[in-house]
Amino acid sequence: MMYPIEPVHGMLTDHYDPSSKTLRLSENVYGSNSLSAMGVACHEAGHALQHAFGYPMLALRTALVPTTNICSTFYAWVIMFGFLFQSRPFIMIGVVMCTMAVIFAVVTLPVEWDASARAKIAMVNHGIVTPGESIHAGKVLNAAFLTYVASAVTAILTLLYYLYRLGLLGNRRG
Repeated sequence: MMYPIEPVHGMLTDHYDPSSKTLRLSENVYGSNSLSAMGVACHEAGHALQHAFGYPMLALRTALVPTTNICSTFYAWVIMFGFLFQSRPFIMIGVVMCTMAVIFAVVTLPVEWDASARAKIAMVNHGIVTPGESIHAGKVLNAAFLTYVASAVTAILTLLYYLYRLGLLGNRRG
């Protein structure tokens, strides 16, 4: 099965679009033959493989995207409004929205790890990189994965902070 590959403007805009079954690679990745670029492209192809083989965590993450986009965009505003007007219900709504962002960040971790694992295998099996080069490309993929870990930790700590401020953690009252 062939998936279209298209260049896309911007940095760090590389992604697989399951709705159109298209790999979109930033111009820097699309036009490069560096090990880093090959690692990124193969990682995105890993998402296409997940989609083709029905990887359930990708399906779950894809289903969470619309709700997460709304919640991630507005939760801080809702919480700020709640604190500003001393409205505990608004703060609680904001915390629930923040929780959605945390769930998405945690669900993303196995999806990204699996895509990178598939990429590491595919790069060698398809002759994109030599076994020696795959070690270095794998390091790039591992470093990229760590950015998702950092994002998940940040989301969790943000949620814990709001729960603490609300008095739902510890003995403190907002």
